[in-house]
Amino acid sequence: MGRVTVRRRVLRVREGVPSHRADTLAAEEPMEIRVGGRPLTVTMRTPGDDFDLATGFLVSEGVVHTAEDVSGIRYCSGATADGGNTYNVVDIGLAPGVAAPDASLERNFYTTSSCGLCGKASLDAVRTTARWSVADDPLRISPELLTSLPDKLRAAQRVFDSTGGLHAAGLFGSDGDMLCLREDVGRHNAVDKVVGHALRSGLLPLRGTVLMVSGRASFELVQKAVMAGIPTLAAVSAPSSLAVDLAAESGLTLVGFLRGESMNVYTGEERLEPQSVV
Repeated sequence: MGRVTVRRRVLRVREGVPSHRADTLAAEEPMEIRVGGRPLTVTMRTPGDDFDLATGFLVSEGVVHTAEDVSGIRYCSGATADGGNTYNVVDIGLAPGVAAPDASLERNFYTTSSCGLCGKASLDAVRTTARWSVADDPLRISPELLTSLPDKLRAAQRVFDSTGGLHAAGLFGSDGDMLCLREDVGRHNAVDKVVGHALRSGLLPLRGTVLMVSGRASFELVQKAVMAGIPTLAAVSAPSSLAVDLAAESGLTLVGFLRGESMNVYTGEERLEPQSVV
């Protein structure tokens, strides 16, 4: 399997003094996801938790919903010209009766570490139908619990400490305990790894949970949360307008600019325990 980090020689300048030294970088490698032997998509990711990434991606696209929908998952041998295995091709088998991905996905998908939707043909193509509703999730959370999550997320980012170049997604219970954390060069990949872990552990839908992400909240991250049955998404940075629209439409609580004791609650403020509002 590929390494999570790599070392490169760099010229470092500090206070005008140059020197050469080794620097630690977050690894980025392509991974092809196949379903039943047929190529579906290629994503740029940080190696590690690849099976979680692949299955989480299929949850986000509405292909699978439970662990029983997956009959098997493996790295493909013969992935290189000499018949070797680079651990960069993952093949997922679907259980009998589970419909294969629509053929249009094979033509339209190409994902990068910065944007999971860059190869989608249109906005209609990115909308998927959620199996579970988050609108009726009874989760109630306090502002104090929410403001504690960024520090918990940061404290658990082991690879970020050595590279400074990875995003993180953390899943938290209603008591604020961390249930799962994944890191990746791509925000959407980190979320897919969390969702894939939950699927493979038989935990979907993820009712009563909060998904905390280290960057901004995009449309695709809201969609991934909704598809996994997560009622609350919190981000340290801004949401996009489409993210807010989809969150409102789906009944998801969307929190942005969660920093220190401050936050903006864009949708679903009824899930926050009563506070005096000026």
